[in-house]
Amino acid sequence: MHPLAKLDHAHVWHPFTQMRDWLKREPVVIVAGKGTVLRDVCGREYLDANASIWTNLHGHGHPKINAAIRRQLGKIAHSSALGLANEPASALAAKLVQAANHQSVGRASSRAGLIVPKQSIDGLSVASPHLNKVFFSDNGSTALEVALKLAYEFTRRSRGPGSRSAGRGQVKPRFLSLEGAYHGDTVGAVSLGHIDLFHKSYSGLLFKTDQVMAPYCYRCPFNRARPERADAREYRRCNWECTGLVETKFRAQKRKGNSYAAFVFEPLIQGAAGMIPQPSGWLRRVTDIARSHGALLIADEVMTGFGRTGLPHSTLNPQASTSLFACGHEGVRPDFLCLAKGLTGGYLPMAATLTTQRIFDAFLGEYGEFKTFFHGHSYAANQLGAAAALASLDILLGKQSTNARQALEKNLHRELQTLWALPNVGDIRQVGLMAGIELVRDWRTRQPFALRERAGIRVCEAMAKRGVLTRPVGNVIVLMPPYCTTATQSHKIVSVLRDATMEVFGPR
Repeated sequence: MHPLAKLDHAHVWHPFTQMRDWLKREPVVIVAGKGTVLRDVCGREYLDANASIWTNLHGHGHPKINAAIRRQLGKIAHSSALGLANEPASALAAKLVQAANHQSVGRASSRAGLIVPKQSIDGLSVASPHLNKVFFSDNGSTALEVALKLAYEFTRRSRGPGSRSAGRGQVKPRFLSLEGAYHGDTVGAVSLGHIDLFHKSYSGLLFKTDQVMAPYCYRCPFNRARPERADAREYRRCNWECTGLVETKFRAQKRKGNSYAAFVFEPLIQGAAGMIPQPSGWLRRVTDIARSHGALLIADEVMTGFGRTGLPHSTLNPQASTSLFACGHEGVRPDFLCLAKGLTGGYLPMAATLTTQRIFDAFLGEYGEFKTFFHGHSYAANQLGAAAALASLDILLGKQSTNARQALEKNLHRELQTLWALPNVGDIRQVGLMAGIELVRDWRTRQPFALRERAGIRVCEAMAKRGVLTRPVGNVIVLMPPYCTTATQSHKIVSVLRDATMEVFGPR
């Protein structure tokens, strides 16, 4: 065993990893990377098929991001955001605001041509929110934690005991999220989640949140269609019962005299839930319902942001292809936009929570009123992360990156069609530049493997032996390679997945 692997076994505790299994074999120790290729300490090369846990956008060792970090190192690496501002973070905040509001939705406003649909919140007609404030933090969990705390305190302050929505007594804001939701590992973010495997052991630490059915077309009890060799969203037969349940949930909570403070969701696709994609139109329908009941919208775009959901032309929103964010594909603008993972192009831990002037103003007051948002992180708005993020945004907005993303989406789609021939592939779900391949005992019955059988893990282990690295979500194999992945590399990733699946389950 290599000395570095021995050190890892001796001292490192890995996240989301059963360490008894880990200690049975020599780990892959990565020492270098270029583009989509990673190299280990023994000189073996691998394709990074999950973008280093969904973070790396442009490939490893990108010259523009490398140069941006070097330039910033020549100035300063970090200074506190508590009581001080800095150059790259200020510029990054402005760029994020511009990108988040770039996608116009709904009907025209008289202000600067911005299109803002009117919605009803607590009986008042308000415009679709303009995101113009940025709170920086460290990672996806903290981005959601920030949104959660801000929404909680905003609701307490805006729905005082005398308001119609609060009823009598003290306001106790409640949150609604989706079945199978995963929004991070801080206590607040875990409270928003509904994956027992991850969260049940911490139940004594958590506050209660409510959940509502997610649109899992492949396993939806309302989908009357028999299994086909196609994405279940394409052949589903239902009457949008899932959105009806969302409306029912909001109405029931309103009857209790305490309408939901916020609806929390991953737009277009739920990641850790098992790469669960939403059928076209679902997002717009449920966010309209939430708005009509006075709820704030918290969009978790930690995974889906920065172009991951592709560049499709949407009939719901004809200009959707200009949006870097999943919400833009269906003309939805949230009150909180939570970003991380790809923010710095996969280089440094950094996150951002974007929100509105309306939320911001609720925390303004005289010093002695103590209306300050008492929350922060030592490395918030750090200069190195901001410099990397600025470079990443410049790359994303360039024609070369746009063309590469369009090509990768098409290449993945073409290659994934070859997997339908495998009897253990039940569903193939692609949203933009990411895909989930659900493994089952037999596609005709949709019968799942028990988690203890490690079906997804075994396939990924077989893929690693063939030079492709990814990580499953239960029985779902995730493919989410960097945007620079070539057609040849896309072919290898999918062909290796096909061969690994046949090795694990045998030909039939």
